[in-house]
Amino acid sequence: MSLLAFHRFLIASAIVFCLGFAAWEFRAWMDSRETSVLILAITFVVLGAGLALYLSRLSRFLGYQRGEPPSRP
Repeated sequence: MSLLAFHRFLIASAIVFCLGFAAWEFRAWMDSRETSVLILAITFVVLGAGLALYLSRLSRFLGYQRGEPPSRP
């Protein structure tokens, strides 16, 4: 497994965690109606969305062209 593939796996895992935790906190907010719980849920939705955007543009951030394999140093 290449380092790039492992990085993508870690980012995908973080996205799943963020969105899962946000769902859990939103469900807790439905029971308690505490503002702090809702803020935490919204924060993790935003973090998950940011990580998803980063994952979708990872090759561009790293400087790879579309269709071009990563070069070896």
